[in-house]
Amino acid sequence: MHIAVSGNIGSGKTTLTEKLAKHYGWKAEFEAVDNNPYLPDFYEDMKRWAFHLQVYFLNSRFNQLKKIQQSNTPTIQDRTIYEDAYIFAANLYKSKLMTERDYANYLSLFDSMIAHVKAPDLLIYLKADIPKLVGQIEKRGRDYETTMRIDYLKNLNTHYQDWISGYVEGKLLIIDVNNLDFVKYPSDFSLVVEKVEREIFGLFS
Repeated sequence: MHIAVSGNIGSGKTTLTEKLAKHYGWKAEFEAVDNNPYLPDFYEDMKRWAFHLQVYFLNSRFNQLKKIQQSNTPTIQDRTIYEDAYIFAANLYKSKLMTERDYANYLSLFDSMIAHVKAPDLLIYLKADIPKLVGQIEKRGRDYETTMRIDYLKNLNTHYQDWISGYVEGKLLIIDVNNLDFVKYPSDFSLVVEKVEREIFGLFS
């Protein structure tokens, strides 16, 4: 079984992935953020480093997916390969932070990879508005995220709404996290678990 958690920067993906993995005893696969050599440079100069960053993420995610697909262990994944292309790369291109040549090259690479990828059995999308995202980002205090612009987050949210509204690759669970704090309040986490269990049981019915 392969579950994936998706959502904008600061929506709580990594935290929820950790908590669900611990709760169910699943293996967790996380996004390559802390050891990503391009991320700090990207937030300093998005135009210069956009292509490098996206190719790094794409390759990292593809290798992760190969491991997940070859494993018999139930796995929960922090962010999907679809988001790399349909959200982040698309946003950089539309914002003129990635050239047409680089974007075409990137999409060609993505298309080659996606032919070998199976969609997750369940996609969990964490829906969050800008104030929630900003609050979460400030709370975790990553230095390189302090230069992030509000309009960048807004554009990403728009891309997420478009992608999720047309998602047909597999089972989808949308969780509105604007009024949830599943770290602070056990009842909020229990609510999420209830929703996830309904979907998981549906996978095997």
